[in-house]
Amino acid sequence: MIRLIAGLGNPGPEYEHTRHNAGFWWVDEAARLLKAPLQMERGHAGLVARASLDGHSVWLLKPQTFMNHSGRSVASLARFFKITPPEVLVVHDELDLPPGEVKLKRGGGHAGHNGLRDVHAQLASADYWRLRVGIGHPGQRNDVVNWVLKKPSADERIAIAQAQERSLKALALLLAGDMEQATALIHTSKPARPKPPRPAQIAVTPSAQAPLSDAAASDEA
Repeated sequence: MIRLIAGLGNPGPEYEHTRHNAGFWWVDEAARLLKAPLQMERGHAGLVARASLDGHSVWLLKPQTFMNHSGRSVASLARFFKITPPEVLVVHDELDLPPGEVKLKRGGGHAGHNGLRDVHAQLASADYWRLRVGIGHPGQRNDVVNWVLKKPSADERIAIAQAQERSLKALALLLAGDMEQATALIHTSKPARPKPPRPAQIAVTPSAQAPLSDAAASDEA
């Protein structure tokens, strides 16, 4: 069962709406749905709430240590309540998924994500669950830092919010430990990609079929 859900991000109003805070957005919405207001717990260096759903309890966490030190807060709460890595779900922004997609996985590498890198180090394990919230990629590796620390476009933000709403429907399954069903729900409940528009049919008029005069041909050249 998932007993701790930690959303990754950076504290402070200047980062609140940036792509790197997608994990914070998810936990904020989970706290709202579960009617569990987050409160600062300085001993765990984060905003914390305890909630329950269908008889299953869960801790919600937003580390306030900045992204690079997220693991300190996650590990502190996990150790205090004797929560093992497989009972932890970390929600984070994912460059390799487009806005509007969310994927659930257990284990694996950190792929250069500094928040996950520190969670790995502090838990001394990679065997925790991740909910990867797509934010898209800027296209160039050198642009990644600026990309994650900027606000998404209006269309991207809507797509991320819709994906968040869909993935939150799996919350009860996550807390019950039904990870197979949760994965199926999260991975299949994504919007259909819009079909490309059909090419417009251009009507050919008789005048268009007439050959160009020598003067007109000269102008076109």
